[in-house]
Amino acid sequence: MIKFLLFSLCWFINVSLAGSNAQDWAKLTTPTLESVPQSIGTYTSGCVSGAVALPASGKGYQVMRLSRNRYYGHPNLVLFIQQLGQMSDQDKLGTLLIGDLGQPRGGPTPSGHRSHQTGLDVDIWFLLPKQLDNRLLTDNERETWSATSVVDMKSDRVDFRQWSSANEKILEMSARHPNVDRIFVNPSIKQELCNHKKPGSALWLQKIRPWWKHDDHFHVRLKCPTSNINCNPQAALPEGDGCDAGLDWWFTKEAKSPTKPIKPVPPPPIPSMCEQILRK
Repeated sequence: MIKFLLFSLCWFINVSLAGSNAQDWAKLTTPTLESVPQSIGTYTSGCVSGAVALPASGKGYQVMRLSRNRYYGHPNLVLFIQQLGQMSDQDKLGTLLIGDLGQPRGGPTPSGHRSHQTGLDVDIWFLLPKQLDNRLLTDNERETWSATSVVDMKSDRVDFRQWSSANEKILEMSARHPNVDRIFVNPSIKQELCNHKKPGSALWLQKIRPWWKHDDHFHVRLKCPTSNINCNPQAALPEGDGCDAGLDWWFTKEAKSPTKPIKPVPPPPIPSMCEQILRK
């Protein structure tokens, strides 16, 4: 009888700690309190404990879509955004409009992203509206403004009606930050950066990676913090600046019309440590 009860208890615990879904993570409104913040798992299957909220406004930046409650991240990410905003303000490049970071405890979201799960990802709009003149956006503007594409999809070229040197400077500042692992941009943006690269550019151009969409924002991904042993990094970046034949592939028919799987690929399972964080 005792063995049966122990077996039943173990079965209940295992079931209760397994199978969480995006809705479960989206319901959480507060991060866990941890003395040492931890990013756990992979960028596409993980969570974060001890996350902090990015203040809605700061020097050189403002957060958009506050109603989504996705302005939480590892302290390293929040510090990075604040430092980038300060540099943008100091160099008079404009106001950074910040999109999604992650949920209070990370994890999968009901819509919009497969990554952004470990508190180390952030979307930053290409729109750098100098006309704001340090004006705080209204709540309605933060909810209704849309990010502006900087790519002419018909020509596969940057749209210079929207693109400016300020965008390039912000990308370089971001890529040169020591905690940044890589930055995802539309292939046409990578191509534009490669077209007029300068000596020494390889040090930061290597981190600029072409990816589908990303024509109206760039996606910054930080490295796993050195003290977070349960954070799984991505594979190392290829050598070189990425301005080679590999970039040419992104403009082929194969890249523009990727084959879709017959059946949707299920998301990877959430690490067991994350299931425990979900229920703290």
